[in-house]
Amino acid sequence: MRNQLYLLLLSVFVLITLNKSVHVLAQNYITFGKQKHRHGDMQQMEQPLSAIQMHKTVLALTKSASIHVQGPRILGSKGEDFEWVTINLRNANPTDDDWVGVFSPAKFNESICVPITKDEKKHGAPFFCTAPLKFKYANYQNANYTKTGRTSLKFRLINQRGDFSLPSSLAPKLISISNFVAFANPKAPLYPRLALGKSWDIMTVTWTSGYNIDEAVPFVEWGWKGQEQKCSPAGTLTFHRNSMCGTPARTMGWRDPGFIHTSFLKDLWPNMEYTYKLGHMLNSGSIVWSKQYLFKSPPFPGQESLQRIVIFGDMGKQERDGSNEYANYQPGSLMTTDTLIDDLDNIDAVFLIGDLPYANGYISQWDQFTAQVEPITSRVPFMIASGNHERTWENSGSIYNGLDSGGECGVPAETLYYVPAENRAKFWYAADYGIEGSEQYKFIEQCFASANRHKQPWLIFAAHRVLGYSSNEWYANEGSFEEPMGREHLQKLWQKYKVDMAFFGHVHNYERVCPIYQNQCVNKETSHYSGVVNGTIHVVVGGGGAHLNRFTTINTTWSVFKDYDFGFVKLTAFDQSNLLFEYKKSKDGKVYDSFTISRDYKDVLACVHDCCEPTTLAY
Repeated sequence: MRNQLYLLLLSVFVLITLNKSVHVLAQNYITFGKQKHRHGDMQQMEQPLSAIQMHKTVLALTKSASIHVQGPRILGSKGEDFEWVTINLRNANPTDDDWVGVFSPAKFNESICVPITKDEKKHGAPFFCTAPLKFKYANYQNANYTKTGRTSLKFRLINQRGDFSLPSSLAPKLISISNFVAFANPKAPLYPRLALGKSWDIMTVTWTSGYNIDEAVPFVEWGWKGQEQKCSPAGTLTFHRNSMCGTPARTMGWRDPGFIHTSFLKDLWPNMEYTYKLGHMLNSGSIVWSKQYLFKSPPFPGQESLQRIVIFGDMGKQERDGSNEYANYQPGSLMTTDTLIDDLDNIDAVFLIGDLPYANGYISQWDQFTAQVEPITSRVPFMIASGNHERTWENSGSIYNGLDSGGECGVPAETLYYVPAENRAKFWYAADYGIEGSEQYKFIEQCFASANRHKQPWLIFAAHRVLGYSSNEWYANEGSFEEPMGREHLQKLWQKYKVDMAFFGHVHNYERVCPIYQNQCVNKETSHYSGVVNGTIHVVVGGGGAHLNRFTTINTTWSVFKDYDFGFVKLTAFDQSNLLFEYKKSKDGKVYDSFTISRDYKDVLACVHDCCEPTTLAY
């Protein structure tokens, strides 16, 4: 069945009409998606696909409506991993509620449904068991549709395997089905994701394909740019419906993820440009290749060289064709993506600290996300953290209860993206890049204690939820200005090990806090810090793309700079003594907040409140 599924990677467009009462529900849903919420716990309902209850679809095909895909039926004939297609729609009885959905595989029917009970069989097996990959209303950018009954819509299709499913609250009628279109090779290796390995001289490459190990052997061909190439093997993973914790991921949101391959490129030379290609050797001996990519290896630890990293959280995904986002939940995602792509020659690594696509149990959206960020992830290490929309699910071992992950409970994130963790399910890891340096408390202290501040003087802590300080409205209403059990448990560690900065997402805005310890600012400067590290600078940088969160009107004296907009932070380490912090807006890439730090190694060793290095008579 798996082989058949991948051979049948087809896309079909369907025209579906809704009744007026359902349209009102959709409007209420949009309003609900904009309401205030506590810690995102209701956000699993805000995935646009969750508004379509496909398992209640009524089959009502009619000759008075037709939908047709223009152009060739085979896409990607020149190796492209995406194509724009135009569909022409005719409907003799048009309404404002008509919409067009994209389904893959095209031959959808009840055979791919979750087994149903005897009672459910009495009422007939569902015709659909899956939500569409994406959808648009028929009147999108055409106000005359309800008058003429004719329109054209453009969709951007990516090379994508399998299908997914989801229960929801609408009862659509299927009135027309298009001709099929398919990619030339639906199993092709796609969307490479680079990540730092467990030592500085290892780069990992993870990618997705439709080839299991009984069909083809995965590997990477790589080497210095323009020089002889060598091959490294890759391991293969996947996950299944029963790996999910609940709905919709186990039911209507399920979609076969394909196969995820990871290769370790070892013994890298520092600061070298490498080229690489993804390969699959078929049983016939022929090889299926990806296109060629390029990356630059990390510097040797402690090496004095220009090093630049980007940090942000809560990115989300957007469709470039305008589909699938009528809830407008992640309106800044493409701005952030494109701004980073434009500056990629000046970025060495990217850290996305949780809440990646907001798939919320609709597994197909992970493919859409990996395709969106592929121009970034194929060039520089893309290090991720797990957020509530990847991990949180009731009774799944998380300290937070809720349904935010839509039943994913961390499985897609930990499988699709490599992190150098001893246990990838826990998502706790430390990553060293050049002269920059994150059972949890013990692990954190071990990481801090092992940092060589002479070679890696800049010590950075990052987490998804705000464990430090935030002027966000919902935290202020609780009177905590942080997550429960946050800074009171960690601030002595930050102080003891002189952590320079702590970054957090989860709250969708930007805020910089003064160097602080025990709720007190310890430095009145705002643009330049020098000398001893006597407090940690806290930064909320959750404006990566998801809808923005408002600040409280309370005057928080420790807050230095706030911004209700989409953006990210860029850190530039010029050497072991000088660092530049810049907050840039996604809309234009310009700097709106910045400061510098300068200090010597002796300043890291200096004694400050609640932090004195152990003394010895041996010296």
